[in-house]
Amino acid sequence: MEKENNSIQVKDGGFKLNYKRTFIIGFAFFGILLFWQVYDSRCPTLLTSLFSEAFGVNDETQVQYLVGVVMALDNLAALILLPIFGKLSDKTKTPLGKRMPYILVGTFVSAVAFPFIPVLYHYNNAVGVVVMMAIVMIFMMMYRNPAVSLMPDMTPKPLRSKANGIINIMGYIGGAFATVTGIIFVLSDYLKLNEGAEWAYQNIWVIEAPFLIASILMIVSALVLLFTIKENKIAEEMKDELKRGEEYAEITDKVDDDKPMTKANKIMLILILVAEFFWFMADNGIGTFMSNYTIYHLGGSTQGTMINTIVGGVGSVIGFALGGIIAGKIGRKWTVFSGLTLSVASYAVWGILSECAPSFAYGVGEFPFALYIIWFIKGFGMSLVHVNSYPMVVELCSSKKIGAFTGYYYASSMVAQTITPMLLGTLMLIEGFDFGILPFYALICGTVSLIIVLFIKSVKIDKTTIKTGLEAMDQGD
Repeated sequence: MEKENNSIQVKDGGFKLNYKRTFIIGFAFFGILLFWQVYDSRCPTLLTSLFSEAFGVNDETQVQYLVGVVMALDNLAALILLPIFGKLSDKTKTPLGKRMPYILVGTFVSAVAFPFIPVLYHYNNAVGVVVMMAIVMIFMMMYRNPAVSLMPDMTPKPLRSKANGIINIMGYIGGAFATVTGIIFVLSDYLKLNEGAEWAYQNIWVIEAPFLIASILMIVSALVLLFTIKENKIAEEMKDELKRGEEYAEITDKVDDDKPMTKANKIMLILILVAEFFWFMADNGIGTFMSNYTIYHLGGSTQGTMINTIVGGVGSVIGFALGGIIAGKIGRKWTVFSGLTLSVASYAVWGILSECAPSFAYGVGEFPFALYIIWFIKGFGMSLVHVNSYPMVVELCSSKKIGAFTGYYYASSMVAQTITPMLLGTLMLIEGFDFGILPFYALICGTVSLIIVLFIKSVKIDKTTIKTGLEAMDQGD
């Protein structure tokens, strides 16, 4: 017997992923990663320049605490707003659906405000930059949770790792767009240090370009979603398949909305969120300060950082493509554990080389080739983690609470991203510490996360019910 609808085709009791629609939903994540790539890679450096000039310091490490505080305040707002917008969107009913109104409003307001950050920087307005960053962040939080929730809204539980891999690939395409536009930023020498160790103010359009292009592409991605994803129609079509997918969830106890969450499921959720906290402490910590590490520790240009980002992105895309397949073989827990192991190993190698290799020494003026290899491995490892960890969280709820549990997932990451910039910035104030502590900091946090993952219960589903490979891509006549 064969049953086919607009979203999932079922043959012999097996689930099949609608690849076309999953790629389209991925445009939401395209906009998210596009924004974050520009925001995280540019704003810390802009703030460093503004604060150094404002306080008249020549040693940029002395203002990293303030940079960390500003970046953390944005994340603190996100910690509060993400769960709120998640729960609100769960309960929202409109002709456009429950997620789309938040996606549209959040995208358009943040896209309009985003290009004003470099404008205010160009005119040396530190307060204006911080205020505009806060406005952008608030409306990005309105957009982020509902946008991410679209995938589990329309995908049965057994297929969510594979679907999340596709979503993340689309996101990294967005990040690639941001990196390409950033090449303009680098070639301009806009932030290249001159002999007087002062920042060179040049043509405003050069620094403006990455922000402006990011805003335009964010709006395009939101419009693609608006005109192609009809939430209410798809929700009705998917109702039976989502219900059937509950039977194959990788959880200890079955989810029941009419009863409190079971103790076993609560423990599983807490362990996942705590482990997530520590792997974000590691990854976001080094990510926030990587541009400054290149400029102030290595003495090089940000071009090395951008190439490094591309190399890490390639490793991530490979991991996103394979993460769901690997999880189908060994389970999501052990796929996450494997990815963390690779990442922790890469931090360890980076730390050893930073102590022993001359190319990692202070002020060498070059970006070490070995760091490209390290970033590729780290990118691949962390992609295995990300592609499976979010499905593990929303596995523990029904379709009625996806926005709320998405909020829990991002709240954990935002707590980490709130603490880690401030903690690292504070550590750099200690005599004898500088940007060279980054790999060791990541190693400690990553190792803690790895240990916690070991205590998460591993639950395997019946793989025979899920189509894989070429069979899974067959959409029928």
